[in-house]
Amino acid sequence: MTRALAGTAPGPALEAALEAVLGDPDQAARRTAELDAAEGFPAELKQLLDTFGLAEYYVPAEHGGSLDDHEHLLRLWRTLARRDLSATVAHGKTYLAAAPVWIAGTPEQTTRTAAAVLDGTPMAWALSEPDHGADLLNGTLTATAHGDGYRLDGVKWPVNNATRSGRLTLLARTGAPGAGRGQSLFLVDKAALAPDTWRALPKVRTHGIRGIDISGIEFTGATVPGSALLGPEGSGVETVLLALQLTRTMCAALSLGAGEHALRIVARFAAHRVIQRKPLADRAHPASVLARGAALLGATEAAALLATRSIHSLTGEQSVTAATVKALAPTLVDSMLGELAELLGARSFLTDVHEHGAFQRIERDHQVVAVFDGSTPVNRAALVQQFPRLVRGHAAQTVDTAGLAEAADVGERLRALDPGALTLLSRNGGSAVQALPGLLASGALADGPPGLAEHAATLDATTRLLHTLMADVRPAARPPMAAYELAAGYELCYAGAACLHLWAAGRDRHHGEPLWEDALWARAALRALNTRLAAQLRIPPPEPAPGDDLIDARLTRLLVEAATTGAPVTPFGAPTTAPCPGGGTTDEC
Repeated sequence: MTRALAGTAPGPALEAALEAVLGDPDQAARRTAELDAAEGFPAELKQLLDTFGLAEYYVPAEHGGSLDDHEHLLRLWRTLARRDLSATVAHGKTYLAAAPVWIAGTPEQTTRTAAAVLDGTPMAWALSEPDHGADLLNGTLTATAHGDGYRLDGVKWPVNNATRSGRLTLLARTGAPGAGRGQSLFLVDKAALAPDTWRALPKVRTHGIRGIDISGIEFTGATVPGSALLGPEGSGVETVLLALQLTRTMCAALSLGAGEHALRIVARFAAHRVIQRKPLADRAHPASVLARGAALLGATEAAALLATRSIHSLTGEQSVTAATVKALAPTLVDSMLGELAELLGARSFLTDVHEHGAFQRIERDHQVVAVFDGSTPVNRAALVQQFPRLVRGHAAQTVDTAGLAEAADVGERLRALDPGALTLLSRNGGSAVQALPGLLASGALADGPPGLAEHAATLDATTRLLHTLMADVRPAARPPMAAYELAAGYELCYAGAACLHLWAAGRDRHHGEPLWEDALWARAALRALNTRLAAQLRIPPPEPAPGDDLIDARLTRLLVEAATTGAPVTPFGAPTTAPCPGGGTTDEC
């Protein structure tokens, strides 16, 4: 079913198909609450997703799957995450674990892995160790030459899917400790291991994502054949870093889904909560909170879509793009959730009162997104290391014009991904941000609605200042805190640039859509981003642009309506089935 849809009508049709399969949201929320209370694994939902064919989108089309456009997978994960973030993390781990195989695998390895994934076999990516965490160079689990293969000894923990998985992509030390070429990747079929040579470590209890399999695995003399080696010996960390450029980008879908779910909950509450004969949504402060939440979610969506499409069209820049968006998306959504929680009040803490306690689960579960696949500080450190390239690229206005145009044309088919084009460092910097001066000079925004050009000019001026400050950062193994703050500023510049590129590319095809009228979503997003960027750089806040005083009321009105009817709440979003305040679906209200 899904493979046929992918060939005819990409994102929206896929989202609608999955939304229909997920069923009544009130019943699903009730079941999610029950599983969360019992710390139970969402086995029924996993089976439903397997039947739907979600795993097909973890396997590239050239290997027999349906993954020929990462925008499709982003949309599918967002649709699932706005229902159940925990289940998305549990199911999606297989994509993360398989990604290194599509980059470095032999034909036999890719064929076997694709067959296993398409058959519904969960995979785990075993990187972390108890004493080393994200320090991949110093992992102590060893793979020692043994006959025609390798002997595995050591522990990986904590690992998502460690116990439930049938296969592992395992990082093990084959060389000197701490050496750049001291680690190798292995494909491990647990069913082929001698039973007394490995054991699953118990599931650990977690604050969020409570039901999924966060556990570990210990090897004691387990042997794997030489054909289990993925890529040349010693290339493990390099392959992991290249694969992370894909997986970190796709993690933005988790933030998008969680943020949308929370925003809808609070918008419905604000519409129906009457204090002194007036709904909260009609009051200035609640309206500003809701509008800012919608603006930040729209900015996150723009950044995520541009970055995801860049996997195909700006592949060589993905070392910058992935680190930027992986740090940006959870940061913006966590900030939004914090403000929405204050607006929801006590109901944001209650587990079984308001909409089955969904908000407190969202806020709690989403915290993990900033941690896995490289935490926010890890990604910002990676970005800092590329400051010299970014500064040079911005000064020269180096832009892959064709690649950027393709990335910004949301919904259109993309070129096939060439994994060989992934690089550890971007040679050209980041086209999206570096194209800002040219975009303004081209006059493409001059005929836009009032306020848009002013917000764009503010973003451009602050971006120039940011790159001046970035130029003063000296390369260092341990960058100063100020460098991390500048990296956070670059993330906001990227989001703003993404908004402008996507608005310019899509303005003519979204006529009649409320969020696109007068560039409402883009102006709101740029206003919110420019304000955050000024605070990040400790400079005076920007002056209001024409029309800013009308944004909150217009955006809140649209948001409340969308939260009630199920219409999209973001410019590129998809409809959902909105639950009634008292339970049931909108069709039953």
